[in-house]
Amino acid sequence: MKTIRLTAAQAMVRYIAAQMSEDGDRFIDGIWAIFGHGNVAGLGEALQQAGNQLPTWRGQNEQTMAHTAIAYAKARKRRRAMAVTSSIGPGATNMVTAAALAHVNRLPVLLIPGDVFANRAPDPVLQQVEDFDDGTVSANDCFRPVSRYFDRIARPEQLLTALPRAFRVLTDPAACGPVTLSFCQDTQAEAFDYPTSFFEPKVWRIRRPQPDSRDIADVAELIRSSAAPVLVCGGGVVYSGAEDTLAAFATRHGIPVIETQAGKSALAQAHPMNFGAAGVDGAESANKLAEAADLVIGVGTRFQDFTTGSWALFKQPDRKLVSINIQGYDADKHGAVGVVSDAKVSLERLSASLEGYQGSAFDPQSRLDWLAKVDAHCSARTGMPEGYLPLDAEVIGAVQRTATEKTIAMCAAGTMPGALKLLWQAPQGGYHMEYGYSCMGYEIAGAMGIKLAQPDRDVVCFVGDGSYMMANSELATAVMRRVPFTVVLTDNRGFGCINRLQMGTGGAQFNNLYRTSNVEAQPDIDFVAHAAAMGAYAVKAKDIAALEAEILAARDREIPSVIVIDTDPMHGPGEAGGGHWWDVAVPEVSARPEVKAAREGYVAALKDQRAAD
Repeated sequence: MKTIRLTAAQAMVRYIAAQMSEDGDRFIDGIWAIFGHGNVAGLGEALQQAGNQLPTWRGQNEQTMAHTAIAYAKARKRRRAMAVTSSIGPGATNMVTAAALAHVNRLPVLLIPGDVFANRAPDPVLQQVEDFDDGTVSANDCFRPVSRYFDRIARPEQLLTALPRAFRVLTDPAACGPVTLSFCQDTQAEAFDYPTSFFEPKVWRIRRPQPDSRDIADVAELIRSSAAPVLVCGGGVVYSGAEDTLAAFATRHGIPVIETQAGKSALAQAHPMNFGAAGVDGAESANKLAEAADLVIGVGTRFQDFTTGSWALFKQPDRKLVSINIQGYDADKHGAVGVVSDAKVSLERLSASLEGYQGSAFDPQSRLDWLAKVDAHCSARTGMPEGYLPLDAEVIGAVQRTATEKTIAMCAAGTMPGALKLLWQAPQGGYHMEYGYSCMGYEIAGAMGIKLAQPDRDVVCFVGDGSYMMANSELATAVMRRVPFTVVLTDNRGFGCINRLQMGTGGAQFNNLYRTSNVEAQPDIDFVAHAAAMGAYAVKAKDIAALEAEILAARDREIPSVIVIDTDPMHGPGEAGGGHWWDVAVPEVSARPEVKAAREGYVAALKDQRAAD
């Protein structure tokens, strides 16, 4: 057997560089790195030697580097991914939040945190977390519950089994998620005689598991016997590449489609069978369909309650639920009739079994009425008094009017996810929302990841001032790498979304907006100057007309553009109508009359909630 002597770090880098996607490129496009104690001498040296065989990029924060990598994988429909490496200690634990985000969203990212010495000779080494009762524990054990596959590399030869296992998970449509290879720092530098065959290029194909024919027959019979079926489009439709298949299925069989956050834009909003988003922040047209449905067919959705209203909307007495999902765990939720399969294959098989079936239990005019209502709500207000602050809906309208078929609206947390899900009229593929974890601080890094994945698209990042303050440093990275995108920064001087939720449950305004927080002086943050200091083009839009003009101008730049606009914190997107009740527990005991009244409403709503199946 022919061998080659390499350090464990060199072997890892060489192996990763040889793993290919079906399109002929590396599956791992490159690696984001902040070097420090625990990865600079071993992995850092190996990456420097590898050069463009596995490109290394420098970021500003381990969490946001990982957010960039995750957004890239999402934008590439899980067909390609990125890796991220950190030092031990705080560098590693900074990535735990990102790991959880990838885990919830079923997205591939390879995390390689440095770890303590495998030989334990210098214990406690710098930044080492010591467990008084377990000598095997390190800070990287925090990754275990938020990784699809976790391994600690304590011997060079362990890579021979660990790396193939890691890539199996990264490329498995059902098990897909974050992989953490915790890399002991002394092991990184140790040499081993590896088989040269280990580094031969390998193509990882994304499998399309076939459905059980009995399950397809059962679902076809359910559809034929239903009076008012509805399709719920989830992110699995996108990852399967089943967008056109879903459109054809819905049209051919007359079954309307409603969207989740992850599934939004699988069908363009202009498609006649797309009735909009469902759930708490859903459209009137979509939620009416959901309430009336006697058969709900989920395709690639995990039926998260907020985004589908799964516990409050689907409550017809004889309502039946079907769940087509690549992951059996999701297919069997809520007592559904589960079809464990790739979405595209299942829809094709199901359509063939429904030959001649054409439903008609929906009102085509309802979606047109809803869209007209959206247009009116998102229009710029005129004749407003001095000091008027635009609504978030007006900001969305400004971006909508300047959008093209290449525009992607993206966000993650705060007011805008619900507002965009409700109001954004996306072209196919024109929506990117991290809402599985709804992680504040994903936005700037995520926008960069999307643009790297789809450089021909016009990426518009919606971010509130609160989320921007949490994590904005990758804006400097985007400037350095000349990755252009547009940031629309809505400044409502605090956490406006949660402030409204606080008030909606009867609470007093407290600790969300700056004006109701315990501070000695109200802040006057100059976001334009801040963004400009990192090298971005930055400007303040005085009104909606100015915002539209700045969005158009931003498309010609090779660096990120940040457009700041002041907005009203007191009005949410739900004022357009169509949303549904959300289970947010209200205190049973309170001195506030508003809380007592909210509790009464909460108890009444609980009685109307669908019981568990």
